[in-house]
Amino acid sequence: MKMDLFSEAIKIVLEAGRQLTERKGIDDISEKGPTDYVTAVDVRVQKMIFEKLSQIDPDVQFLGEEKDNEEIDLQGKIWILDPVDGTTNLIHDFQHSVISLAYQEAGEVQFGIVYNPFSREFFSGKKGSGAFLNDRRISVSNVRSLSQSLISIGTAPGCREDADRAFARMRRIYDRCQDIRRVGTAALELAYVACGRLDGFYEGHLHIWDYGAGKLLVEEAGGIVLADQERVFASAPGIAEEFRCIAEEEENVL
Repeated sequence: MKMDLFSEAIKIVLEAGRQLTERKGIDDISEKGPTDYVTAVDVRVQKMIFEKLSQIDPDVQFLGEEKDNEEIDLQGKIWILDPVDGTTNLIHDFQHSVISLAYQEAGEVQFGIVYNPFSREFFSGKKGSGAFLNDRRISVSNVRSLSQSLISIGTAPGCREDADRAFARMRRIYDRCQDIRRVGTAALELAYVACGRLDGFYEGHLHIWDYGAGKLLVEEAGGIVLADQERVFASAPGIAEEFRCIAEEEENVL
């Protein structure tokens, strides 16, 4: 990995953030599927970031939400980008939309960035070097009981057929925690777990561009993450076993 890759990526993401706040082209909306949208902002941000990153190291592959990723060698060097995580939020001017960028090599994410340009909060982390919010080191919460925890549970809106199961899971956790939150961007919710604003996060049916950077942030902040094609689970270690058991217990859904 080139030594300047991380710092250059930071500059590029910060510059791209203006595309979200300016909202130019926000009304140019396409529907990829039920409740799954892409705007001209998504496409423009992805194009801008990938073009600038290719000038730094043209040998790195690009895996992005708004492109065909079939030819990606997952053991190679890869940029993993969600140009706008929280597109529905962006459409409604609900100012919780982020750029999520990770760099992966040999199957391992080496660094990750999650940037909310509306709040100007920049989360970043490098493997083995900790996680940061702007220039301040962050860590997951020290909560020890789910009953004292604030938890985010995703609704997986792109998989409405799984809604009964998702909301049954949310109710089980709600009955045992202090309260539930739903921000609408997995990358930002993972960043909030990393800095202790949330104590845990769970959502099914996510893609690596949704969680690649956020997973690294939580791990570097001392948290526990389980991520695969079925679900992403992230937690402060003090509640990990209790939270996961309740989240993943067998649902009895009509």
